[in-house]
Amino acid sequence: MKGIVTLLTDFGTSDPYVAAVKGVLLSINPALDLVDITHEIKPQNIQAAGFVLASAFNYFPDGTLHLAVIDPGVGGKRRGLAAATQRHLFVGPDNGLFDRAFTLAPPRLVVSLENPDYQLPEPSDTFHGRDIFAPAAAHLTLGLPIEKLGPPISYQMRFAGRLVLGDQDELQGEIIHVDHFGNLISNIEVPLRQSKDELQYLQVLLAGEPVFTGPDIYEQAPPSRPFALIGSSGHLEVAVRDGSAYEVTGHGVGAPVVIRRQE
Repeated sequence: MKGIVTLLTDFGTSDPYVAAVKGVLLSINPALDLVDITHEIKPQNIQAAGFVLASAFNYFPDGTLHLAVIDPGVGGKRRGLAAATQRHLFVGPDNGLFDRAFTLAPPRLVVSLENPDYQLPEPSDTFHGRDIFAPAAAHLTLGLPIEKLGPPISYQMRFAGRLVLGDQDELQGEIIHVDHFGNLISNIEVPLRQSKDELQYLQVLLAGEPVFTGPDIYEQAPPSRPFALIGSSGHLEVAVRDGSAYEVTGHGVGAPVVIRRQE
């Protein structure tokens, strides 16, 4: 059965880990189309991975399965899960990685990956991505009912819910991802209808320091000066025209961000 599986990990591409996961998937279902979202998430950065996954998954066709492995708790007490939403399937560790995606597409069923019939023999304690998650994902693409993988569980959010700018006078968030260009992306969402009309009238603070607001696009900003805008994901971000906000500001993941209405 043909199907699409996306992959998102912190494995990088210089080691055999991604290839091993793909090998397991294709050994069980050779007809799969495998799409790499990224394998360059910083090691163990669950929040950044959750942002990247949530920014990409909805653009895939119905029936796509998203296999995501950022798993600092591998071999420990955290569960593995498979989840079905209205349009897609998800497989990976139960550690908050899927929180942001599930706020956009709530799961109708989540199960714990406990059935050894759909795992590799003698799974390694350090590589569940290959030995547990990949086999479960591949069998799902062959039409296996999700209930066969294990008992249903109640999904519990690990991270704060969506921070959406509404009528609040102030909203506090943090940087959750630094992209390839050095843009500092926060967990504060600004609806598109508000972004162009309101951002220039808002004050944005990065680690307590004011950030220039006003430009809607990179070209409008003065060179070398950090400024705030709404990126393609709908999140408030701090950027530098023709440069890296990460390098210019010295701030990265975890830096506090405040957006407030000016009097």
